[in-house]
Amino acid sequence: MSNQTSIIIPARYGSSRLEGKPLLKAGGKYIIQWVWEKASKCKGIDRVIVATDDERIFNVCKEFGAEVEMTSTEHKSGSDRIAEVAKRHSEIGYIINVQGDEPLIEPENIELVRKGVVEDDCADISTLVREISDKDEVNNPNLVKCIFDVNNYAMYFSRSKIPYERNEGKTKFYGHLGIYGYKKEALFKMTSLPQTSYEMAESLEQLRALQNGMKIKVGIVKNIPVGIDTIEDFNRFKKMVEG
Repeated sequence: MSNQTSIIIPARYGSSRLEGKPLLKAGGKYIIQWVWEKASKCKGIDRVIVATDDERIFNVCKEFGAEVEMTSTEHKSGSDRIAEVAKRHSEIGYIINVQGDEPLIEPENIELVRKGVVEDDCADISTLVREISDKDEVNNPNLVKCIFDVNNYAMYFSRSKIPYERNEGKTKFYGHLGIYGYKKEALFKMTSLPQTSYEMAESLEQLRALQNGMKIKVGIVKNIPVGIDTIEDFNRFKKMVEG
């Protein structure tokens, strides 16, 4: 198997809630530039590639020195977009999918995802969770919850509160962070499989992998990355870096 490890950052211009967000500027840098710089600080990574379907993003990435590749505008998900790029590079064996809208992601978090998939022969995919105790977060369908076994392999992801507490105070809850590491073959397998019933019910792509028997290694982190989905999120981030 090829053994290069690459971070691929999918970046779309069209976003239903905040169009053109990769090109918004805060603290003198584009959002996509913030993400690329964080990714570039990671240990154990051979290259960082931005994958975009938009020439404006492509040109800006070239401007600040990033490796960037154009992809189809037809992709339904970020994993389809990164799979297109991965297919062009036989030398890449492991792929970390870092969202293009998380400018505060910690390089250490990305490194934990890398370890999960590179150092564990049984893992097809790796991801991260954080402990949550706030009742509103536990019950919020926008925050995906995850349960995992004693070896830290995911058992299920849900928008519902899982597990159901018949006996209160007996369990911890974990919220999922949207970052993934893939063995290359696992990425190609997952993106070629049809959508599954649980995936369609919950609108969660990772359930396709679980329902097809793939193993997802889970790492636990403490900090909460700040994703930029709305103009309010962006204004908060801008205030934070320009404060």
